[in-house]
Amino acid sequence: AWLSAARAARVASLERGGCGRSSNRLARLSDGSRACVRYGINPEQIQGEALSYHLAGVLGMQERLPPMVLALVEARGRQWEPVREELRGSHWAEGAVVSLTRWVDNLTAVVAPAPWGAEAGAGRRLQPLSAGELDGLPPSQLVELVQWSDLILFDYLTANFDRLVSNLFSLQWDPRVMRRATSNLLRAPDGGLVFMDNEAGLVHGYRLLAMWDPYNEPLLRSVCVFREGTARRVAELHRRRSAAAELRRRYRAREPLWARLGFLSERQAELLQARVDFVHRHIAHCRAQ
Repeated sequence: AWLSAARAARVASLERGGCGRSSNRLARLSDGSRACVRYGINPEQIQGEALSYHLAGVLGMQERLPPMVLALVEARGRQWEPVREELRGSHWAEGAVVSLTRWVDNLTAVVAPAPWGAEAGAGRRLQPLSAGELDGLPPSQLVELVQWSDLILFDYLTANFDRLVSNLFSLQWDPRVMRRATSNLLRAPDGGLVFMDNEAGLVHGYRLLAMWDPYNEPLLRSVCVFREGTARRVAELHRRRSAAAELRRRYRAREPLWARLGFLSERQAELLQARVDFVHRHIAHCRAQ
């Protein structure tokens, strides 16, 4: 409902602050809702944000990401006409594609739980929890763990380095970093994790695999607890070899401005499938254990 409303709403005001980098704005829409408007340093960041959002839908975990639509910056267009003066001061290019992400109230910071926080912080090799350790956990902690495993799996598939992986990278000069809030990850009042700011995913991240996979791969291997629905979707995408095709189909059907940004290159589509296959093999290895 919000996606439809946001596409039809006019932008009533634009404010600085609260939405990341200085080029972004907090928008108040004419329907009364608020949204973070992200203006990428380059178009591939907005493309990465949009494709990551729709890949989460393919994987069945879209509820973990705030609703997001694309919009075309047109100072004289109906949507932006009320904030024409603010647009002049924003230095946004006319005709640029931006993302509108629904503002979510009352989010709080999140610190990585064990094993990732304690083990990484102590400099030890990340290890999956054993069956014995899992048996002793209450349901609330198991629910927490499978949310984190969804996050780690999602960030591996998209090669997003701007979240838990960036914290692991920072351990080399800050041994206490894992005790601090995880980048671009917040918690909703109902306890659910919220995966924020995914613009490094799929496009930018795929170009930097050599730098970040030494962190992303061990992180994935440290997980052997998966949500059943996530494992099932990964198995289907592996069996059908359809990861890029399903992402493209969903993206084109649900985002009217998709053609403005385009889709993954053939090489990027191959990388996505290869990463799905890697995750599938890892889940199979976990089952065998």
